[in-house]
Amino acid sequence: MPDNHRIERWIERFPIVQALDASQLQIARGTVHFPVLEAGATAYELEGECANYLMCIEGRTRVFRLSEAGREMLIYKVTGGGTCVLTTQCLLTGGTFPAESIAEERTELAAFPVSTFRQLMAGSEDFRRFVLDDYTRLLANLLTLIEEVAFAPLEQRLARRLLVEANPAGIVAKTHQQLAADLGSVREVVSRVLGEWADKGLVELKRGQVAIIDRAALAGHQPH
Repeated sequence: MPDNHRIERWIERFPIVQALDASQLQIARGTVHFPVLEAGATAYELEGECANYLMCIEGRTRVFRLSEAGREMLIYKVTGGGTCVLTTQCLLTGGTFPAESIAEERTELAAFPVSTFRQLMAGSEDFRRFVLDDYTRLLANLLTLIEEVAFAPLEQRLARRLLVEANPAGIVAKTHQQLAADLGSVREVVSRVLGEWADKGLVELKRGQVAIIDRAALAGHQPH
């Protein structure tokens, strides 16, 4: 049985749990467990079985696909307060995980088995709406991803990625290779673009990170 501290952190992070009635909450509390993934650990392998519904309490995982040539395409990331929507798809359809998922930092999850997921989907309108709203957001994000990959220049996608990943100090703690993987590109191309931006004073390149110097210029950057 999970300790009460972890259960309370789970409920605090996901208010939807508080919307369950007494019997549903008892089922959820009785079956939930809390896996912890260290940075670099695999959450799901391609075509892996989806045995649990996952809710991220703290940390971050990256969900991606690899091409036959070994190039990585980021699909989405799961952070604290989010769910792994492709896992949800597996549970709804009975299929296997259609991508790969890796923890980018130490990540604590709340997980409960498919039997509990189905009971809550059938018995709680609030939980069902929460799950389907998350699923709808994933579809919207995937359409945006397709549009960006098909039509947006790499420079525009890289600028957006830097602004999203930067901490309050403007530091993006990623290598050029990691940024290229996020964008489905190659390191050499990303390094070239970053080098040009460094020459213009938009960013400063450091070992294993990129420092944003001119956020406004980067946000308004339009490739020529």
